[in-house]
Amino acid sequence: MVVQKTVDDKKPLQKRRVLVGTVVSNKMKKTIVVKVDRSVKHGFYKKYITLSGRFKAHDEKNEAKPGDLVSIISSRPLSREKRWALREIIRRGNRLTVELDQQPLKDETVLIKQEAKNLETS
Repeated sequence: MVVQKTVDDKKPLQKRRVLVGTVVSNKMKKTIVVKVDRSVKHGFYKKYITLSGRFKAHDEKNEAKPGDLVSIISSRPLSREKRWALREIIRRGNRLTVELDQQPLKDETVLIKQEAKNLETS
């Protein structure tokens, strides 16, 4: 009995892992660092503790910023430590936008003296 294999008889690709975490850093070119938290029950004390891991992931468009909630997917090794790729940005993080005042800042000693006068009068 001879069994002929066709092109459609190939094994499906291995299922790739998907993790969800927070972007910690994006200071490298096309790379982000994602912190993934997980809860594990302690063997002796039976309490849940939070363990976290940091994964470097490929971000082709440099669109993820620190604080973003992202999902990453496992991929082939892209560098020595990079084995993950950005899948999607789930939620944008809170980023503080600093707007500079048009007026120059006063000297700190002047501000301290004004606060001292306000305390004396009240």
